[in-house]
Amino acid sequence: MLKKIDHIGIAVKNLEEALAFYEDALGLQATGTEVVEEQKVKIAFLPLGESKLELLESTSPDGPVAKFIEARGEGIQHIAVRVDNIEEMLQEMEEKGVRLIDKPPRYGAGGARIAFLHPKSTSGILLELCQRNEEEK
Repeated sequence: MLKKIDHIGIAVKNLEEALAFYEDALGLQATGTEVVEEQKVKIAFLPLGESKLELLESTSPDGPVAKFIEARGEGIQHIAVRVDNIEEMLQEMEEKGVRLIDKPPRYGAGGARIAFLHPKSTSGILLELCQRNEEEK
């Protein structure tokens, strides 16, 4: 079952420059930065109400975020929705014929377990399922 919007992923060319805007101009405060080697990305989360903005900078020219920016430019890359049980949700999606990018789930930023649904099944949106541990709910 979907619980809420966990975060909105925003692809940026330069994380420090993007953080300057979100922190200085908008007054948001990043909770720090993290590199997720498996996804070739450096991220910063900016809490906003019950959700977060996730700024993503590629750490490699062949990373998925770099490819996204090359094809579409900077901007919203994905929307992540919180789920209680990611395995059950993936099984349900598969049974309904939804095209999966990830099965099984993989490690994501902030200790989350994540899996992406293919944009061809979601009206063009890269949708991320996100399960967090109890302390982060």
